[in-house]
Amino acid sequence: MKPAIAPIGLDYLADAVISAGHDARLLDLCFSTDITSDIETAARDFNPDVIGLSVRNTDDCYFSGGSFFLPEIKGMIEDFRRCSDAPVVLGGVGFSVMPEAAMKFCGADYGIAGEGEEPFVRLLDALKNRSDLTAVPGLIYWENCILRSNSRSACNLDNLSRTRSFTDNALYFREGGQAGIETKRGCNMDCIFCADPVSKGRHIRLRSPELIVEELKSLLAQGIDHFHTCDCEFNIPGDHAKDICRAIIDSGISDRIHWYAYCSILPFDAEMADLFKRAGCAGVDFGADSGCDEMLHRLGRHFTSSDLAHTADLCHRYAIPFMYDLLIGGPGETRETVRQTIELMREIDADCVGLSMGVRIYEGTKMAQWVLAQGNIEANPNIYGAKTDNPNFLRPVFYISPDLGLEMVDTVCELVAGDTRFFLPLKEEVDSNYNYNDNTVLVRAIKAGARGAYWNILREGKRAK
Repeated sequence: MKPAIAPIGLDYLADAVISAGHDARLLDLCFSTDITSDIETAARDFNPDVIGLSVRNTDDCYFSGGSFFLPEIKGMIEDFRRCSDAPVVLGGVGFSVMPEAAMKFCGADYGIAGEGEEPFVRLLDALKNRSDLTAVPGLIYWENCILRSNSRSACNLDNLSRTRSFTDNALYFREGGQAGIETKRGCNMDCIFCADPVSKGRHIRLRSPELIVEELKSLLAQGIDHFHTCDCEFNIPGDHAKDICRAIIDSGISDRIHWYAYCSILPFDAEMADLFKRAGCAGVDFGADSGCDEMLHRLGRHFTSSDLAHTADLCHRYAIPFMYDLLIGGPGETRETVRQTIELMREIDADCVGLSMGVRIYEGTKMAQWVLAQGNIEANPNIYGAKTDNPNFLRPVFYISPDLGLEMVDTVCELVAGDTRFFLPLKEEVDSNYNYNDNTVLVRAIKAGARGAYWNILREGKRAK
């Protein structure tokens, strides 16, 4: 996928593996022109005892895209098995959403659901010593042709790598324009559609602000000065986000870095906005979902349209570029609720507005439970995508409210009326679609020197025209 996104999880994982005394080699297929050949070469040269495959996403999560990535992962496993007898272990955030279903689909030997740094090391030790697998947290494994799943456990996040030296972060920065960083894991929000609590856990675990600053300094030393948080919501809890900003300011690097964050509408106050600005924040992507109070309640959000307006006012006041991400088509969505949302975005003068149309259904979410309670999926006219032979919603499947249906895209385009602040998730609108993979406009802009969050790169490009 291009622009290329650095796999920060592999930096964290490799540090844990190497610190435990194991030898590790990275086969980075992001820039490969012949995956099968590169797999054969790596397997021959390194002769691994264990092969780990990280699955960041199972699909592109876009109704208009519909790309499903696991067939490619399955093909990689088959390539490895033709040239190596080493067991294959799946992991990663995408895998952790539906680990059992992904294991069955891909045919891997093992999987680790949830955080992998400590469990993967324990699995390596168990395989080496032929010891009991039931003691490995989060492990998915086969026993007498039956898939077994161990309970997950949380890692100590202050043990994560602060050097970030395993992957070629400088290359990814040149090709992708930013580097990711985690300040916490887990999400305790009640959004009915989101898979983050399923994959990362519902209990928030925090990293030390001082250690986060150390990691930023390490990446700065590699020539990287634009960052994006990889948290579910950077400002939850708010005190932790403020402490990180203070640590950045006190370290003296705030004038050398530019960072972007995913944030919730709440909490966000004047003190936080001021600290964000002084700590080097270059922009915020707020998960708003809707500008209609009725829809916000249905989606499980604990803020209102007035809160959206207040957050926008603070960003304008402190000169922080910002965008709102919207989710169109959820339960109860109508043309009128969409109209209210788009009008609010114009009224509060959002810098950018991202539009996702159709709700991706993930196993383990309230949205999935609600859809299943309606009866037969195959007969449900409001479900689109892989409706047959897809009991775990592994392959992309979406819900669209009956009042919108497939006319949803036309309705949104009509209401947006060509306003360039709105990013439409349509393949043919690649210059205004900041999330679609293989975005040639972004790739060219980054090659020409653009850096930062993709929505802001596109925004600057439009302003320059």
